[in-house]
Amino acid sequence: MTTDALVSASPSQKRRKTDAVPLLMVPIARPHFGEEEALATAETVRSGWVGQGPKVAELERAFAAYVGAPHAVAVSNCTAALHLAMVVSGIGPGDEVICPSLSYIATANSVRHAGATPVFADVDEKTCTIDPVHAASLITPRTKALLIVHQFGMPADIDACKALCEQHGLLLIEDAACAVGSSYKGKNIGAHSDLVCFSFHPRKVMTTGGEGGMIVTSRSDIADRLRLLRQHGMSVNDRERHLSRNLMLEEYLLVGYNYKLSDVHASVGLVQLKKLEWMIAERRRIAALYQRAFSALPALQVFVEPPDRTTNVQSYVVRLRPSCALSRNDFMVSLLDAGIATRRVMVAHQEPVYAGSNVGLRLPVSESLADRAVLLPIFAGMTEDEVQRVIEAVERILAA
Repeated sequence: MTTDALVSASPSQKRRKTDAVPLLMVPIARPHFGEEEALATAETVRSGWVGQGPKVAELERAFAAYVGAPHAVAVSNCTAALHLAMVVSGIGPGDEVICPSLSYIATANSVRHAGATPVFADVDEKTCTIDPVHAASLITPRTKALLIVHQFGMPADIDACKALCEQHGLLLIEDAACAVGSSYKGKNIGAHSDLVCFSFHPRKVMTTGGEGGMIVTSRSDIADRLRLLRQHGMSVNDRERHLSRNLMLEEYLLVGYNYKLSDVHASVGLVQLKKLEWMIAERRRIAALYQRAFSALPALQVFVEPPDRTTNVQSYVVRLRPSCALSRNDFMVSLLDAGIATRRVMVAHQEPVYAGSNVGLRLPVSESLADRAVLLPIFAGMTEDEVQRVIEAVERILAA
């Protein structure tokens, strides 16, 4: 995965502290591929069936079994998954969906794609996930759903959110883009509600090689409708027609989308799923090394996993304390000069696409995190030298 050489200094300007960027960067993330993924891809290509077919179906079965959900429907990416979740929920113009602003822009965009309005909630300071109390204060007669995000792989308080939805007759949708392999109260994310959406982008813990996504559900009727919607509303899929010994003429039952995942991508995902527990263990091991080092730095706040949740550490985030003289951007630029890639924390309500319709909105916890939080490199396969380079660079910069 390539790493941007520029760091955002403001929404409209980019800068770099110096031009001397080291050639050997520690990237923010790197997908963990081996010979197995290459062989699986080659086998699929040689089979002659590279579109949505048997490998996609196999990945759906394996993924559903892993997370503990009865049904899984593979799609082209998590944004498509979130959009389809809105569609099958009947969310549309005039509806409001409460969601955290502290999330990648795709969370809010999925609501807009459905024609509804995202209503931004603040987050809990300890977990960076939606604050159910603040979310409750935003409910209006137009509120249709609560869209929660397991940010950075940290599970949200699902029980509190479910209780809120039951009290007010709302739908619950989980944006679990970052949370494959994370767990809440002993059950994998994906086993708690009727619509849970995952991402297989290369920056996530497991990938299907490029883009990819999955929706899991406990309801067969929702799964059937999702399968129709992902392939143009077609009554039978290409594989079924291909294998049939009889003439099979498809019908188009509704206006659908082209949100299919290919068998090439699914073949990579099947290998990655087998490695998933090891990759999570590696991330947690590296995170423990970071925690030990950074907990001793007065300028940094580290985040602690609540006892009822287990994170896959999709991202490792630290926050500069107010007492730290460095700004977020200065810290990121200094790390960039040391050959360490970082990323900022996004709040959607301050992005140009949403800022105009949210003038005056204040989300103090989210905004504080956006101003002071930084994501550091973490990935399975990260070498001991790379880990030490990150630790030593952070220590050196904050000691200056």
